[in-house]
Amino acid sequence: MADTVPTEQPRAFRWREVPPTREQRLAAVAAAQADPDLGAIAGFTGTFRGNGLNTIFRPQDFAASPTPLPNPATGPNDNILELNLTEETLTFKPALGSIPNRGMVQGDAFLNGIPYEQRISDVSVPADPVDIHFEPGVWLSVPATTVPQEKATVVRMASIPHGTTIEAQGTSFTVAGGPQIAPVDITPFTIGKPAQRRKFPSQTAADAGTFRLPQDLTSFIDAGTITQGILDNPNIVLKTRADAQNITSTTVIVISTNPADPLFGGGTDNIAFLLGDKNATSPNADAIQMSAIFWIETVKEQITVPAYTADQPVIVQGATTAGNPVVSYSVTSKTPTAEDRTIDVSYTQIQYTQTVLLNFNHLSWPHVSVATLVPNDPVPVAI
Repeated sequence: MADTVPTEQPRAFRWREVPPTREQRLAAVAAAQADPDLGAIAGFTGTFRGNGLNTIFRPQDFAASPTPLPNPATGPNDNILELNLTEETLTFKPALGSIPNRGMVQGDAFLNGIPYEQRISDVSVPADPVDIHFEPGVWLSVPATTVPQEKATVVRMASIPHGTTIEAQGTSFTVAGGPQIAPVDITPFTIGKPAQRRKFPSQTAADAGTFRLPQDLTSFIDAGTITQGILDNPNIVLKTRADAQNITSTTVIVISTNPADPLFGGGTDNIAFLLGDKNATSPNADAIQMSAIFWIETVKEQITVPAYTADQPVIVQGATTAGNPVVSYSVTSKTPTAEDRTIDVSYTQIQYTQTVLLNFNHLSWPHVSVATLVPNDPVPVAI
């Protein structure tokens, strides 16, 4: 009989400070110490799935590496506007615990964080999905500090395999009811001068002869998934969804790599290829700034539960009136019933809009992504 090789079970990772002595170390292990408050990011638990839209003006060296297009294209050929209908999975890991940041001019600050992993696929052709984005990162909850004098903030730290890392800081608040979603404009502008916009032929949905992927949007226009209104304002995808739902509470997180005063810090960092040269005077695609708004929403709806057996979960699909994604529920009761029953339920929904500014060819090109995400697993309901 062969020897059995023991398998190593990784222990749960919980961040805490290292005590000065062994006795204090043992005492700290024995004591149940509260982790720092997660604040606005407390709703980031488990795995979420959903769909959305991605828009990006890609730089194009038309002489060296032109993008093959099915139709002849007119207009400036230094860029391609790529449009993606997307499916997304966003997975949050357990909170890290107490993360000590040692202070020199003020006392130590103790952070907490939630690691995450984001995967996005293009599903513009449903039968042929294409993976287009992978992002590991950490959301941080930072307490109020005296040096600098800032109230509690949240931070998103992310790594994107194109060769960019981001650190975006901001604030949060909670309101009753649904989100207030302002328009967003994908039109490029002169670097440093957002008022000097330059619209491109590819931004006209009905024009099938431009430098755009896909070129012909007829089927998307007919389906209502990519229309002129959506190209003019991708956030309308989020607003249409939210307006069709009963959202009772919304936590709003606003972050930026260049946060508004009095906040400061953060930024983006790019590999040499993206910068083009040491001073980024001739960039291939310099990601200079990222800003985003996340809405963590409590959605209330009614479902009809069919006759059920006691203590046996019943899977019930949520409302479809707001479109995809649709949540499901796992309903369990202590008592059986022979009749259908209508009940009130709720779930957590995440919506976000994100804009990355890519600098190339003397313009800043807004790269806008939006998505609506719901819990991947059935939401437990006890009745």
